[in-house]
Amino acid sequence: MSGTDTSDSILIRGVSSHNGLTSMLIGIGALILGGLTISVLPELFFLAGILIIAAGIIGIIMGFFKLREPKHSVEINKDALIYHHRLGKWHIEWDNLQRVDVPRIHKGLEHVDLEMVGFRLKNPEPLLQNISPRLITHLLMEQRPLVAQIERANCETGRCYGDDLIEDAKYKTSDGTVIKGVVAMFANRMRKLQEGHGYDVYVSVNELDRSAQEFVTLIRECHDSVKQERLTSHTDGTLNESVASQTKIEQASSQR
Repeated sequence: MSGTDTSDSILIRGVSSHNGLTSMLIGIGALILGGLTISVLPELFFLAGILIIAAGIIGIIMGFFKLREPKHSVEINKDALIYHHRLGKWHIEWDNLQRVDVPRIHKGLEHVDLEMVGFRLKNPEPLLQNISPRLITHLLMEQRPLVAQIERANCETGRCYGDDLIEDAKYKTSDGTVIKGVVAMFANRMRKLQEGHGYDVYVSVNELDRSAQEFVTLIRECHDSVKQERLTSHTDGTLNESVASQTKIEQASSQR
């Protein structure tokens, strides 16, 4: 991780984007097989042919959406962690990352890991400035199960809310600016999820090429590496300044 271009980045490809072309080819093959079944075989096999054609259509649709996904879902470089989606992207700079882990929920007497990785931010507002409204709309829908988990937990304590899936369309930033629309809704959603699960934004394990815990370990190692690199750079810079100052003092003393 010595640069920001992709050659110096760690690229994560999600399992959900795999085998798109294969799915489409299998779907096309099923369509042909279904058509032959209907046209060549006796009427007794007509229903089987229809089912094969339906399966072929589903395979083509699945393959099409897989091919539309970005080649890589997560990019990690020395400056930030970047999430890529066909509807847009967001990024978290390392200085703004407070914590990363696998969220857990109570299920009876047990704690159950969610199939997600959560990121807690020091300040959520920079992320709001670099995310597209189209991606926000998708995430608001995708995160409904997470909100439902919070509502279920509240019901167990006797505090149920009927409108938790609907976010306020107004949000006031730390400097007093009021924002409206889907960006404000997403800001309020981030706040709700942080209060309920402890994290602001989430990435599904289906968009990773490894387990959630392995991905968390990777992010932590990268985060620590960046902090150590910056600390070393700062220390070296301070040391160079001290050496330069001492050299000037010695030169001034020798001239007297």
